[in-house]
Amino acid sequence: MYLSRFLSLHALWVTVSSVMQHYPSVWGHYDVCKTQIYTEEGKVWDYMACQPEARDMIKYVRVTLDPPDITCGDPPETFCAMGNPYMCNNECDASTQELAHPPELMFDLEGRHPSTFWQSTTWKDYPKPLHVNITLSWNKTIELTDNIVITFESGRPDQMILEKSLDYGRTWQPYQYYATDCLDAFHMDPKSVRDLSQHTVLEIICTEEYSTGYMTNSKIIHFEIKDRFAFFAGPRLHNMASLYGQLDTTKKLRDFFTITDLRIRLLRPATGEIYVDEQHLARYFYAISDIRVYGRCKCNLHATGCKEENKRLLCECEHNTTGPDCGKCKKNYQGRPWSPGSYLPIPKGTANICIPSISSIGTNVCDNELLHCQNGGTCINNVRCQCPPAYTGILCEKLKCERDPGGCSQNSGQGAISHGPLLLLTALLGATGLCTC
Repeated sequence: MYLSRFLSLHALWVTVSSVMQHYPSVWGHYDVCKTQIYTEEGKVWDYMACQPEARDMIKYVRVTLDPPDITCGDPPETFCAMGNPYMCNNECDASTQELAHPPELMFDLEGRHPSTFWQSTTWKDYPKPLHVNITLSWNKTIELTDNIVITFESGRPDQMILEKSLDYGRTWQPYQYYATDCLDAFHMDPKSVRDLSQHTVLEIICTEEYSTGYMTNSKIIHFEIKDRFAFFAGPRLHNMASLYGQLDTTKKLRDFFTITDLRIRLLRPATGEIYVDEQHLARYFYAISDIRVYGRCKCNLHATGCKEENKRLLCECEHNTTGPDCGKCKKNYQGRPWSPGSYLPIPKGTANICIPSISSIGTNVCDNELLHCQNGGTCINNVRCQCPPAYTGILCEKLKCERDPGGCSQNSGQGAISHGPLLLLTALLGATGLCTC
């Protein structure tokens, strides 16, 4: 008897597990664009918001330097060791591989010894400023997901600006200022990200945290993405639902973490003291061994894939969308205006799929091939979707609460998802006689 009940319970758990696998994680990773669900009319597609995985975006970057001849080695020159003006027997020679320091060494595999790095010419033209612009371009809209990290082989610069572009380098905005003396360099009071809050997270600050000259254990400069995320998701980023909700409803916040290009403006090399030693100018230069940028292709929540094609990143669009960022509806799928997907309601969001144009589908409003009713809606005679109580729209794609003055809470629409498997489990237990509820 007990063995029979055990086997029945095991079969029951397998059944429930197969049903529950169709429900995304409660935190909403958005790694699936659609899944098949079962209705009275059979299997149909249920669409949801989706996005690509985060990855190392440096693999796809194109770098340009201004001025273009700022890299050392042509002609060959000597430079001094870090922090020691009397050891000036190091050589940079572009014609010799072992002595060359080209820009691509900012992005090669780290961990080798000796370390590899890009290096500028020395400050031999002092007092003329030693200015260098390093531009990183992706020819694709990127959503940053982790800190930008720059590792200097030389001392960290006394003055630097990190800038971003959202329009492929046509215009630029500052991301953050870095200086040993913010007030003197940029007429700004020094701050750190810890001084910000949810309400001031978009403030452009000048920090003195990363400009400490020649300290050998302090070669790294950060632009803190995760610390800014933490204002909404908590210190360990456990409450990603809150962050996604803010990104979904606040365009300025979403745009703040979105780029097409980055520009590192090096304005003054590390001097280690107040005055420049004009007798040993070969000790002043810039050298960068590593740059890290992590993010994901921006696909407007309409794709989980992003591929490189002809040296360009392109979203592998779903939801009947197309374009580099899935930013428009495909031909014959313009039955309503294009719209980005939405992170809300948590956990699977709203797909906002493009629907066929009326001229391309005749009188059909829904069917079981292309025009699937969303969010559990049922297609009635191909002429309308019968929507669950919480949803409305031609394809049940909208929450009814969106029309209310107070809008939708982040928990809207979760009840059916969270309780469905439990109700099924209770029903199956009852059927097997294992439940006395």
